[in-house]
Amino acid sequence: MKNLLFILALFAFTGSAVFAQADMMKNGASYILDENGNLVETTKPILNFEKETHDFGELPEGPQATFEFKFTNDGKEDLIISDVKASCGCTTPVWPRDPVKPGETAVIAATYNTSKRLGPFNKAITITSNAHEPTKRLYIKGNVLQGEVAPKDETTPVRTQSIVNDASGNN
Repeated sequence: MKNLLFILALFAFTGSAVFAQADMMKNGASYILDENGNLVETTKPILNFEKETHDFGELPEGPQATFEFKFTNDGKEDLIISDVKASCGCTTPVWPRDPVKPGETAVIAATYNTSKRLGPFNKAITITSNAHEPTKRLYIKGNVLQGEVAPKDETTPVRTQSIVNDASGNN
């Protein structure tokens, strides 16, 4: 009988804690897990990326490779991205300059220039914003192969030999 009362009391306590937490969530704040696994309330923007690392796999040397990291602002305030920097000059990031409203999605594009960069690469893109986590890193990686060249642009005219300058002398 004591065990039954204990179990009922435990269920009642757990149920009231869940309802209290649900009631707290109605006040317009967002909740995230901190480094200890505790639920923390915040009204700041929350960057929520679909993917934080992209592997291009094997790429031919020469063309640029671009990936768009899609994210949502899961916070309650406008997200303002103040800066996005790549770990080297071979990677160019492009990001939204206007505020991203709560619930909206946007992208940060990272373009890697494979020209004269043979072999494996692993590059970081660092985002600085007003989000709950003010600094965030994304990664691109892959392997640039030698000898594989992008197809030639077929719109470039091809010079043909003139019949005026025919080497046979038959004009």
